[in-house]
Amino acid sequence: MCPDIACGRLPDDLLSRNFADAHPGLTAEQAALEADRCFYCYDAPCIEACPTDIDIPRFIKAIASKNIAGAARTILQSNILGGSCARVCPTEILCEQKCVHSAIETHKAVRIGALQRYATDWQMAQEAHPFTRATASGRRVAIVGAGPAGLACARRLARHGHDVTIFDRHDKMGGLNEYGVAAYKLADDFARKEIDFLLAIGGISFQGGALLGETLTLAALRQDFDAVFLAIGLGGVRALGLEHETIAGVQDAVAFIEHLRSHPLAESAVGRRVVVIGGGNTAIDAAVQARRLGAEEVTLVYRRGEATMTATPVEREWAQTNGVTIRLWAAPLRLETEDSGLRGVTFRRTDPDGLPAGTPETFTLEADMVLKAIGQVFLPDPIAQDQILIEKGRIVVDAQGRTSLNNVYAGGDCTAGDDLTVAAVRDGREAAEAIHADFSNAGMRVN
Repeated sequence: MCPDIACGRLPDDLLSRNFADAHPGLTAEQAALEADRCFYCYDAPCIEACPTDIDIPRFIKAIASKNIAGAARTILQSNILGGSCARVCPTEILCEQKCVHSAIETHKAVRIGALQRYATDWQMAQEAHPFTRATASGRRVAIVGAGPAGLACARRLARHGHDVTIFDRHDKMGGLNEYGVAAYKLADDFARKEIDFLLAIGGISFQGGALLGETLTLAALRQDFDAVFLAIGLGGVRALGLEHETIAGVQDAVAFIEHLRSHPLAESAVGRRVVVIGGGNTAIDAAVQARRLGAEEVTLVYRRGEATMTATPVEREWAQTNGVTIRLWAAPLRLETEDSGLRGVTFRRTDPDGLPAGTPETFTLEADMVLKAIGQVFLPDPIAQDQILIEKGRIVVDAQGRTSLNNVYAGGDCTAGDDLTVAAVRDGREAAEAIHADFSNAGMRVN
């Protein structure tokens, strides 16, 4: 039995509409009206809720005053990837959740994310760049990983006048923004456009097809560069631990999304009946994109309840709006096969701890495709020989991103903290400032 998995389930024009910008930006009139709603609070709680500390009232007031250039500069000084963060970050549980309007029963929070997108999109459409590079310092920094943390670090270092080389296993920069986020969130090749904007400051070069531990080593980078920043993310995906897990039709949700993002939509295969296992944003992105590729039935199954899902209520509602069925309190028990082909998944009911319930109640969902989205893990193998301190599965760093090795820094998902794009941008920015400070200090650490 072969799983019913195929490309081109929908005509090209419908696929294009399904993966177009899910939430188009504000018009000038809409932005002005929304900006006028802000109270411009002193000691604004929305700033404290922003991992990159953007002065939110200041940039919104600039929009209200029709000073869009000033608004964009305020945002980009703190978060050079403000455009993508405005699109992909869960603002409803960050800045907008703390908006004082939310404390008023009849009010809705100011649409901070939409206003941030409006200002940054305006800036990216201009020919003039808002920042200039300092005089070349003669220092060289290697950055391993071209995702949000690596890009934010590179841009801040380049602005200080240091020369940066970014290494990444992919042929294109962007990391999760390029390969791991639902296409309709960063539509119209926005990730590449944002990178082009970031690189315009100069002093940054890129080497793709570079694998740490294979084509390059940390020891060699430390010899060739004045500092190294590791932004290597989470390279492993947790397994279900079930028999037949390698059968055709069972794959990682991360790989499914990456293939979709790096190939034409018509070349992305999907089953008629898809089961997604997991409860985070990756699970939601995989489920919704499977549905929009033409899957007739998509069911997302999570072993606990909504309260412990890392996908936000907005994301869960988005999935259901797109025809995804969400089933809770169930864990996969076995993969069902027929004639060496995938037929479905049997689940066992779970208790409030996500463990098998006292009663052995089970149910089976028929499936042509199963997407695993039960979490990613850090793979330490590429740096296992470098005696860098790792605890609880992540690289240990101080508040500025310094590791246990001299002149080696780290940030983003490979270190402890929130696995959010905006948090990765903050980590990259703070590490860049630490590197610059260490270069500037007379007592700079040496190898």
